[in-house]
Amino acid sequence: MAMASSESPAAAGVRWLMRWFSRSWLFLVFFAAFFISWELLVDWLEVPRYILPKPSTIVIKSSADLDRLVYYTWVTGTETVLGYAAAIVLAVPLGLAIAFSRFLRQTIYPFFVSIEMTPKIAFAPLFISWLGFGLLPKVIIVFLVCFFPIVLNAILAFGSLSEELTRFCRATGAGAWRSFVKVRLPAAMPQCFVGFKYAAINATVGATIAEFIGSDQGLGFYIQIVTGNMRPDLAFAGIFFLTVLGLAIFGLVTLTERLLIPWHISVRRAA
Repeated sequence: MAMASSESPAAAGVRWLMRWFSRSWLFLVFFAAFFISWELLVDWLEVPRYILPKPSTIVIKSSADLDRLVYYTWVTGTETVLGYAAAIVLAVPLGLAIAFSRFLRQTIYPFFVSIEMTPKIAFAPLFISWLGFGLLPKVIIVFLVCFFPIVLNAILAFGSLSEELTRFCRATGAGAWRSFVKVRLPAAMPQCFVGFKYAAINATVGATIAEFIGSDQGLGFYIQIVTGNMRPDLAFAGIFFLTVLGLAIFGLVTLTERLLIPWHISVRRAA
């Protein structure tokens, strides 16, 4: 009997890298073409460096300030993750309660919709004047930015289970708790992740704008200071680190979605 040889980790890694490249080569080409064009057009059009520096200049200048950029990324990341996690922990149970309670749907739900219409950044000066320039006001702003998309999508998710599926669960003799765990919760997760992703996109926005308004550290503070000093090269470096932070959070949410609901059509189609 022939023994099936197991693939070495190095070969598996190379095979995964080749699959990833075959799916992503178009984006990589566009990404490289964008920055090469930027590099060449700045010289060709003779754009002043204090208006738009070249990508190579941004890399060289920011490398001298790398320690501060990494530290400020950690500060902004901490604010973002704490506010985002608190929003998930509170919004999902509350969305579930509102979906099952007529009283809450008629009282709290319209209030949440009204608050969602209000730009949460308008509250930032108040929180900073009340709580100072520390961590807490930034976390609260991130929480507000993330909370309402998550809770509104959670309400929609838990309240949209079809009546036929509910009757089927009752016909099998499953209790309320077993029906919730086995049917209603998995059916609600795809819509919940819509809220999680939308909040992840805006989480770093909330932290950055809160730092713009009042802070003494963080990427928002850094971008504001270097822009005031006419250093667009360092400002672009801060924007780059902020983009990487946002992509990391969004990627983590997407990975969690693939692990929790691999059966859903959106996950299978992306895979």
